[in-house]
Amino acid sequence: MQRIDLLLTDCRAAAMTAGGEPYGAIENAVIAVSDGRISWIGPKEDAPEFQAVSTVKLDGRWITPGLIDCHTHLVFGGDRIGEFEARLNGATYEEIALAGGGIRSSVAATRAATEAGLIKAARKRLAAFVAEGVTTIEIKSGYGLDLETELKMLRAARYLDGDARVVTSFLGLHAVPKDQDRDAYVAMIIDEALPAAHAAGLVDIVDAYLEHIAFTTAEVSRLFDKARALGLPVRLHADQLADGGGAALAASYGALSADHLEFTSQAGVEAMAKAGTVAVLLPGAFVALAETRKPPVAALRAAGVPMAVASDCNPGTSPMLSLRAAMNLACSQFRLTPEEALAGATRVAAQALGLAAETGTLEAGKAADLAVWSIDRPAELSYWLGGGLLHRSWRGGVPVVAH
Repeated sequence: MQRIDLLLTDCRAAAMTAGGEPYGAIENAVIAVSDGRISWIGPKEDAPEFQAVSTVKLDGRWITPGLIDCHTHLVFGGDRIGEFEARLNGATYEEIALAGGGIRSSVAATRAATEAGLIKAARKRLAAFVAEGVTTIEIKSGYGLDLETELKMLRAARYLDGDARVVTSFLGLHAVPKDQDRDAYVAMIIDEALPAAHAAGLVDIVDAYLEHIAFTTAEVSRLFDKARALGLPVRLHADQLADGGGAALAASYGALSADHLEFTSQAGVEAMAKAGTVAVLLPGAFVALAETRKPPVAALRAAGVPMAVASDCNPGTSPMLSLRAAMNLACSQFRLTPEEALAGATRVAAQALGLAAETGTLEAGKAADLAVWSIDRPAELSYWLGGGLLHRSWRGGVPVVAH
């Protein structure tokens, strides 16, 4: 008889493994957890005998991997409600940015905030995601645009690791600070800020914003060369406002992901497919900016490019505090299937963060990041826009939410 820490019974598991049954479904499932990891999963009739410290009967509920939000800007100061109102009156994102708003507005507020203040505000936002079953979340810097504030943001993000696993991304090339020499700024980010953040253990991934209102291919390439020299993986904000060749550039560096992709060309799609780069779809920004050009989902699907779904939570272009809402919008706006959307917020999202061996599916050996839902079908997680569907959750076998 195997001794284990936790035994979950009387449940239906959407293991989200690729191939096989839709959703990787296991009826009448049993899940055994030891030392924070799944030690066994399968149908009850195949289960060995367990001696568990704790047994939880789930009354036929569905259990999935904990959700993963693989693209957020969760740590920031202030808000941009005024820009929301300006867009409703006809201003475009580019007009707002060029007038000194946009990212630069958040930079001023973030620089003025204390580290404790950033943590307090971000913790409230994080709680909304955790309450919806998120057990892993990526958080970017990028609202500092100087060495001190970028490090402050990354320290705040690291501090939030607890109920959810936090993955940090260094996004120093997000915007050029006002009244600062562009070349000097890019050099500072590449030669000083990134090495300092890396030396302090604050960086998991390096990100950048490649766009005609942001940074060029040459500048991003220099940053990615430095990341490669430091042994850090990369990902890229690509082709959101125009086809700048971002997807192809990301693929050329073997990037974990290219994100947004509304204007990505067929050549960019093919490059991503060849490189194994994940497409991260961000429907919150698409809706908030009232965009009309959609990512090439059919082409991505046909090429076999894995598609993740994320909230892009940020104060300006996606003030979204719900990954499940992003899943719904990915279906209704981008025409993903509910199974693709759930995979995009679990298995594929883990791949986009380099965590595919650790989480994202329900398999023996992986972290016991688990979400239990009061639903009749997994498709409900994308069908319902809002609503408290989460029954309980665990991160690494430790209870987080319990109703």
